[in-house]
Amino acid sequence: MRRVVLIAHDAKKDDIVEWAGYNRGTLSKCKLYATHSTGTMLKAELNLDIELLLHGPLGGDAQVCAMIAEGKVDVLIFFWDPLTSQPHDVDVKTLLRLAVLYDVPTACNRKTADYLISSPLFP
Repeated sequence: MRRVVLIAHDAKKDDIVEWAGYNRGTLSKCKLYATHSTGTMLKAELNLDIELLLHGPLGGDAQVCAMIAEGKVDVLIFFWDPLTSQPHDVDVKTLLRLAVLYDVPTACNRKTADYLISSPLFP
C-alpha cells in the first residue's frame, strides 16, 4: 500500500481538495497522511481515512521530514504557494531537500501530481 503525504499552503488548499476528489478512487487505496489543516479539509470533503499530523508551521513539516528520512513516505504531494512568503520557509526548504535526497517522488502542482498518480509505477 502506497504511503502518500498531502500538504498544501493556504492559497492551494482548494486545489489539493479538488485534485484529491478527482483521484479519490486511487487515493482510497493508499495510506494517507496530511498536515492538520490540509487533512481536515480533505477528510471533510472526501470522507477518506487520513492520519493528521501537526499544522505545518507547528511541526507538521518536520514530522513529514522525519517520515521521509525513516523511509515511511512513498509519494509527496505538496501544493506550495510560490507567491506568498511563508513564516516556515526553512522547514519547507528542508522538506523539499529531503524528498530529493531520499528519492521520494514529489509533486508541487496539479499537473505533476496527475502524472505521478496516473503513472503505471504508482500502484
